[in-house]
Amino acid sequence: MSNEESSGEGGRNSLKSRLREELGKYLITSAYLYVCFGVLQMYKAALLQDAGVHYLPLGVAAVKALIVGKFLLIGDAIRARLQQGSGRLVWRIAKRVLWLLLILVLLTIAEELIVGWTHGQSWFEMEAEFHRRSMLELVAEVLLMGLILLPLVGAAELSQALGPGVLRRELLRPAGSAGRAADQDDTPDHGSK
Repeated sequence: MSNEESSGEGGRNSLKSRLREELGKYLITSAYLYVCFGVLQMYKAALLQDAGVHYLPLGVAAVKALIVGKFLLIGDAIRARLQQGSGRLVWRIAKRVLWLLLILVLLTIAEELIVGWTHGQSWFEMEAEFHRRSMLELVAEVLLMGLILLPLVGAAELSQALGPGVLRRELLRPAGSAGRAADQDDTPDHGSK
């Protein structure tokens, strides 16, 4: 086997492993978002059920989760290409959460328009229905979405700041092993006197 053949095979394996890793990240991220958005949809359905409206659109939660999960991965790829590790970690997290929140707000508006359109509502009817919702309800929904995104983005940014695999290794370390390693470093060496 020539060097070109072996390097070509290594490149394919590298691409396969990177693709597998990205797909795993995407599935985990989307699953987390689906659970969170699904709970929000269940809460909305419970509130509407008290008003006599029965529905539970978990498909909407799935679509939002898949779209936002893809935006998160695209953001990771762009950041990796541009090497934007500058700035304080807290500001990077806040900026990224705000961008994703903006995307979620736009997706929610699109969702409302599509639902209105499928129910045969005119533009004016959809606008009137939007204005019937209280500002407190809208702000609460946006803040809840921000709280959902915060741990996800925070973990991704912290992992990026610590380096590849460090956060995962620390999170999966058995309990007490970090404390024992620190204790061993702090114990004085009595044999050197």
